[in-house]
This record gives sequence, C-alpha cells and structure tokens, in this order.
Amino acid sequence: MRCVIARFPFDLVKTEVLAAMKGIKPEPVVGESVIVGRRHYPVKQVGEVITRQDRRDFTASEVTRALTRLGFTCRPAPGLAPVAGVAARLSPLAAASAMLGTPVVA
Repeated sequence: MRCVIARFPFDLVKTEVLAAMKGIKPEPVVGESVIVGRRHYPVKQVGEVITRQDRRDFTASEVTRALTRLGFTCRPAPGLAPVAGVAARLSPLAAASAMLGTPVVA
C-alpha cells in the first residue's frame, strides 16, 4: 500500500512491517499505540522503524492512518477518549469541580 509519511512516499506491506518489528522490544506506551503481532508498541516507535526517519519528522496520526489501512489495530492515547454524557455539557469550571468531587457537608 502506498502512503505518505512526513512528505515522503512509502510502499508498506503488512508482512514487511511485521518482519521489521520482529525482535524489537516495545517501549512503554504513553501515547497512541498499535498492536503488531502480540505486542503493543508506541505508534512513533513503529513509524521510526518502518520509515527510518527521526520521530520528530512525522506525526503519530500519519503513522496511525497508514497502519490502520494495513489492517493493524491502533489505539488512542490513554485518557484521551472522548467524554460523553453530562461531563461533555458542563463548563470547564464545572467539569473541573466535578473531577475534584463535591465537598463533604458536616
């Protein structure tokens, strides 16, 4: 599959990505992640390996888009899931107050 990452074209194939990541130890996941084989890798680590570019040269969304199109399972950063329900309708001050909890009245 042809994709563009950091303004450079790449022809990526799922089996080649699997082979490139074989034997590479996953770093701790703190942002977006992708499941390659049975391991969870940070998207930026996989992007660095498959493109041979510095991580600062591309965004995680570019690599996530390419890996998703190849059929890999990508996950968003922990804690950045969309907020649904009542918290989405609260003002920023009210949402912060709700996260801190209500005061205990004696």
